[in-house]
Amino acid sequence: MNNLILSKRVLAPEITLLEVEAPRIQKRWKAGQFIIIRPTAQSERIPLTIVDSSQERHSITMVIQAIGKTTKEAVALQPGDSLCDLVGPLGEPATISTGQKVVCMAGGVGVAELLPVAKAFHDAGNHVTALCGARSDSYRILDAELQTAVDVLQWATDDGTFGFHGNVVQLLQSLAQPGTFSEGHVIGPIPMMKAAAEATRSWNLKLHASLNPVMIDGTGMCGGCRVTVGNEVKFACVDGPEFDAHLVDFDELTRRNRAYREMEQESLNHICQVGLGQ
Repeated sequence: MNNLILSKRVLAPEITLLEVEAPRIQKRWKAGQFIIIRPTAQSERIPLTIVDSSQERHSITMVIQAIGKTTKEAVALQPGDSLCDLVGPLGEPATISTGQKVVCMAGGVGVAELLPVAKAFHDAGNHVTALCGARSDSYRILDAELQTAVDVLQWATDDGTFGFHGNVVQLLQSLAQPGTFSEGHVIGPIPMMKAAAEATRSWNLKLHASLNPVMIDGTGMCGGCRVTVGNEVKFACVDGPEFDAHLVDFDELTRRNRAYREMEQESLNHICQVGLGQ
């Protein structure tokens, strides 16, 4: 498979949308599932959410935030280039109910994952409220797409340059109370998902969290993405990535995601000296 990049669009600083030719994945994927890519033969494997697809172009789209070495390699690719590797769809689809009042919450680049899930909830006959957060107005992404996918869309920005001044959980608490929503979905930075779970723990709200642990093979073999949910060990790649937010051990997830931080920083700063003379 060629994995040809068909189009590229910058959504916000450091955040880029790539459309990739992937007919087999386009036919099979469902909201909440993900892919794993290697931009080049020397790149690491990284998991990314499938944001949308086009039957006419036999393509899928993904949104990438360039914060590490491999993500920067991915966004450096141009239309006409090809990904070295692309595998998917992986993981279980999001849990989609019918006839409910649903709140979908996302922070940062998590808004990209939220879009197909919120749309799936809406298409299934739910009343969907999307609460999305960004660092500032210039970092808001996929606003137009969300406007057509949900019933209510509200934004929170950390600096107050657009919408509610604060974070998504604070926005939720300003708008809702126990009983306002019967079901929810949250995706974003781990502290934000943990805060959402704690804020709604007594609400009798069925809240799903789409987790983002360290992941390597995506098939359950390496064990790198293991998480503890309700005192049981789960693999996010095959059992998830969605779990009951009120049962997730977010503190453990935080520790595991930080395990390779020093090595990631070293890879960004490394300059290869092989072949250079003295």
